[in-house]
Amino acid sequence: MVSRYLEIFREKEEASYFLESCSFPLKKTIRYNSLRVSKSTFEKIMKEKRFQLKMIEDVEIGYEVIRSPSKPSLGASLEYLKGFYHIQSKSSMIPPLLLSPSVKDSILDMAAAPGSKTSEIAQLLGNGGSIVALEKSRRRVKSLLSNINRLGVLNTIIVRTDAINLTKTPLRFDEILLDAPCSGEGIIYKDQSRRNKTSPTDLKSLALNQLKLVKAAYDLLDSGGRMVYSTCSIGPEEGEFVVNYAVSELDMKVVKSSKFSFSSGITDFNNVKFDESVSSCIRIYPHLHGSEGFFICLLKKD
Repeated sequence: MVSRYLEIFREKEEASYFLESCSFPLKKTIRYNSLRVSKSTFEKIMKEKRFQLKMIEDVEIGYEVIRSPSKPSLGASLEYLKGFYHIQSKSSMIPPLLLSPSVKDSILDMAAAPGSKTSEIAQLLGNGGSIVALEKSRRRVKSLLSNINRLGVLNTIIVRTDAINLTKTPLRFDEILLDAPCSGEGIIYKDQSRRNKTSPTDLKSLALNQLKLVKAAYDLLDSGGRMVYSTCSIGPEEGEFVVNYAVSELDMKVVKSSKFSFSSGITDFNNVKFDESVSSCIRIYPHLHGSEGFFICLLKKD
């Protein structure tokens, strides 16, 4: 599995640099929650609590935690429990921002637990509009519900089912976020076993499931609708391969965004060439961007 990185990065030195960066914890980041508190009040309170924060460039709702008091921890402070902020990586904040949801549109979060991106979409909408949040696992629904309640989300309906089941209903959506279940190759720093615990067979199974979910998303999108597909993985099998399927088989269009400055999608891997538009996808690497490895793409259904 690791040998694939030589094909992804082209240069042995950069592959080594990536793996080395996965051996160290990343800087902690949080998303302030405007559904519970104003930005100025939040900054004032956190300063009084001796948290030193720095706003993340291009992500006005995100902050890097420069310094924290010995107590309380980020996840145990009164402000966290009151929903003033959510612990979330910079990479994880990008998909909802790229989707840029509108209160006029119906929105679907296809794999919603634990609710980081669902609650972020609700925040971007100011609790307006409507969100349907899908989660098929009863256990994971509990964490989704807990976070939605803590963060003051009021515009979201949680449905415990698989997205494929939803295609059998008349429901259709203007905007869809699909943060697909994946190998987690982008978050090796959290679990070093991810360096080699996923076999090629496992990866194939994950990719096939992602293709099914993308097809379900396509079926659930209204004509002219937009979808953000993302994974916390740097594997092309879970990124460009899937998007290339959406482009070549479903006739979806990759939408290039000028909002963010990250790495571009790759156009070939293991002697397989992808559609050139796949280069407009976004890749985030810990060694280049100081955040979790992520793949993100905005797609449109004509």
